[in-house]
Amino acid sequence: MSSHRLPPLNALRAFEATARHLSVKNAAEELCVTPGAVSQMLKALELHLGIKLFQRVNRGIFLTDAGQGYLPPIRNAFRQISEASRRLAMSADTGVLTVSVTPFFASAWLVPRLRSFQKVHPDIDLQVVSSNALVDFARDGVDVAVRHGLGRYPGLRSERVVAVEVVPVAAPDLIAQYGMPASPDDLTRWPHVHDAERKGWHLWFQAQGIDDIGAPRGPAFDDSSLLLQAVLTGQGAGLLPAAMVALDLADKRLVRLAKVTLLEAFAYYLVYPEASHEQAKVAAFRTWILDAAAGNVIRKTTSKNRAA
Repeated sequence: MSSHRLPPLNALRAFEATARHLSVKNAAEELCVTPGAVSQMLKALELHLGIKLFQRVNRGIFLTDAGQGYLPPIRNAFRQISEASRRLAMSADTGVLTVSVTPFFASAWLVPRLRSFQKVHPDIDLQVVSSNALVDFARDGVDVAVRHGLGRYPGLRSERVVAVEVVPVAAPDLIAQYGMPASPDDLTRWPHVHDAERKGWHLWFQAQGIDDIGAPRGPAFDDSSLLLQAVLTGQGAGLLPAAMVALDLADKRLVRLAKVTLLEAFAYYLVYPEASHEQAKVAAFRTWILDAAAGNVIRKTTSKNRAA
């Protein structure tokens, strides 16, 4: 059998139905064809695979060992196709677009701008899901996601939306222990708290002209609010969005260790499956969010509402 040729779909349907009923006649009734047609499809499938799937004894039909092993993945594949088709039909009928975003991005950038999207696309109902976890688009029913990082998501399309001004900060207790850094180079000897990809500090030091910093050490978090709590409790210096720590800096719960920096590559990215690119609602959201983000940066703010 050629590794690049899939078995005929109708033959697989005949196999699954016959294996479930252990009856060619009942399978034919379910598929609305003749028993002879089912028998022909089964023979064609066995010929395609080069192996017997059924054992015929007297007037009965039974699965061979190979057939028993083949049935579960075929049955599961049909279930997945059915479920995916159901979700697709439901999504198309309702016009719902499910967007998964991180809590900080949702509160600091997306939610304040959503009214403009609804004005342009009143027929699309947005469902915004706040999460820092990785998205399984097929399983979670998510259409598009916005995530913070370097935009490297294998198998998915990724487009940069907006950069973030970041600032290195630490708790006063940690500064009492290490002293206020006189230059960015001093921070290479400090304990660090990292983002999930452990890339933020590396990029920040590179932006300061410092390359020899060694392997990243210290705890890492996929949730910015957890990273912030680790910094507040003195576990290390953290690199966080300036807008997120504005109140803590003003209230002296944190101390700024160096100037605010814009890391272009370390940004928020729009992420979605390649196959979704042509969907009208995904294309509409993509166009809107990229237009809205053009030339924008998430900057330091004096807002009284902390972004989660």
